[in-house]
Amino acid sequence: MTELKKLIAEEIAALTEGALSSEEIAATLEYPPDATMGDLALPCFKFAKAMRKSPVMIASSLAERFSSEAVSKAAAVGGYLNFTISPAYYATVVEKILAAGDDYGKNKDGEGKVCVLDYSSPNLAKPFHIGHLGTTVIGHALKKLHEFAGYKCVGINYVGDWGTQFGKLIVAYKKWGNREQVENGGVDALVDLYVRINNAISGNEEQGIPADPSLADAARAEFLKMEQGDEDNLALWRWLVNLSLNANDEIYKLLGITFDSYKGESFYTDKMPEQIEKLREMNLLKIDDGASIVDLEAYKMPPCLILKRDGSTLYPTRDIAAAVYRKRTYDFDKCIYVTSSGQSLHFAQWFKVVELMGYDWADKLVHVPYGTISIGGAKLATRTGNVILLRDLFDTAIEKCLAVINEKNPDLENKEETAKAVGVGAVVFHYLLNGRIKDSDFNMEDALSFDGNTGPYAQYTYARCSSILEKVGEVADGTVTLTEQGEFALSKTLARFPEVVKAAIREYEPSVITRYILDVASAFNKFYQDCRIIEKDGSVNLSRAALVKATRGVLKNALSLICLKTPEKI
Repeated sequence: MTELKKLIAEEIAALTEGALSSEEIAATLEYPPDATMGDLALPCFKFAKAMRKSPVMIASSLAERFSSEAVSKAAAVGGYLNFTISPAYYATVVEKILAAGDDYGKNKDGEGKVCVLDYSSPNLAKPFHIGHLGTTVIGHALKKLHEFAGYKCVGINYVGDWGTQFGKLIVAYKKWGNREQVENGGVDALVDLYVRINNAISGNEEQGIPADPSLADAARAEFLKMEQGDEDNLALWRWLVNLSLNANDEIYKLLGITFDSYKGESFYTDKMPEQIEKLREMNLLKIDDGASIVDLEAYKMPPCLILKRDGSTLYPTRDIAAAVYRKRTYDFDKCIYVTSSGQSLHFAQWFKVVELMGYDWADKLVHVPYGTISIGGAKLATRTGNVILLRDLFDTAIEKCLAVINEKNPDLENKEETAKAVGVGAVVFHYLLNGRIKDSDFNMEDALSFDGNTGPYAQYTYARCSSILEKVGEVADGTVTLTEQGEFALSKTLARFPEVVKAAIREYEPSVITRYILDVASAFNKFYQDCRIIEKDGSVNLSRAALVKATRGVLKNALSLICLKTPEKI
């Protein structure tokens, strides 16, 4: 609808003699809440001051004079001018979709630009659990969206392979672990050690474990030894990191996610001193109770801690060094960080420090926060062991999907792969359905339903399109004629895809795509019920077959943008 909005806006700009620019007019065009009111609506209130008339008079005057081949009717309703789009225009949209194929919905907004995305980035030596789902799938969807808009994207998995948690693990390993046990148990054995050391530090009344704060001091000491280059600790650290990376790769394979860089926090160990020295030279670094900080009181934020009292570094120190390295390496036009909303202050602080350091690209840094996820209302916490592992979640989803397939379509070819695509897709779709900032409570039964607003429903709609086209045979691109309301409603929905893509990128919001997919599925299934595609005598309504093909193409593109696969049969 972007082209249509532009066409209408240019005509209105001419009729109003430049009261508003065509770009401003196009931005105000909206979709009426009731389809019977028209396909697009123009609020005329913004013209009132320049034209010195009431919005009602302006709308009425424009309705009398407006003329366009794409618009079959322009009607004034109060202070709005409502447009009904001609069937011929919607027919041309379907033809354009068929001609564009996999390129339909793409734009060139990012041509010649680089977008760096930091996402997923789990802390290693911990389980890859459902709490990591948000950053992983939101981040990858944003990467695919930006690529769709022409950006050269660099996906970075900034893994948490450095920090005090490794000091804790080293203490726990030396105190209670052994190599054979950890090799056999993998990341699960590391989790057991991590939970045990935290219980030992804080105490656990239920388990009769007294608190021993000295273990926290021991953990900090072991990490400081790592920062100072102790080879024994570094060798142990490298082993723990590799165990975690191998476990995480299995999840990424299921999701179909790859990264361009795995440079974690440890990579920036030798790059932090330059930035710390720059802060000192600019007199931005102050000593507060032995720690080195940047005072941000003037910006209504707490101080940004750069060095602890013992001289060890913190997250802001590494993040600043990483941002400088990425700008020098990739010369990005945009650098996106996808993390939980709980880290919003952290990002606001170090973004401000980067600005104060005089880096003129500080405004290219973007934090994309998301809400928390829970299971049955229970908060997740690795320290206490209260987590749902992603591998277990996906295994359960795949198993349930396979059971449904065995019941309803037992002869389906490659049913294990299909169950995997639908099961994993169901989890991802369920997560991405709501706005990213909203807290959510994951429900497996809701996610896996083939009815309602779910991934299986969307994938099944795609498979239904494929099944129809298999029966119809080759659908040649040609002239499309639309006559029924179901055809208009579906083609109107398909026409929105390019602007939906732009909105998702502008708002950093994959749920815009997810909800749009449901709109397409709903419009298609209504069309399928109301409009016969294959007649009783076996003849094919070629226009409707073309509309099915266009729908399948749009669903394929849209589902791909949110990391879902498109099985041809379910």
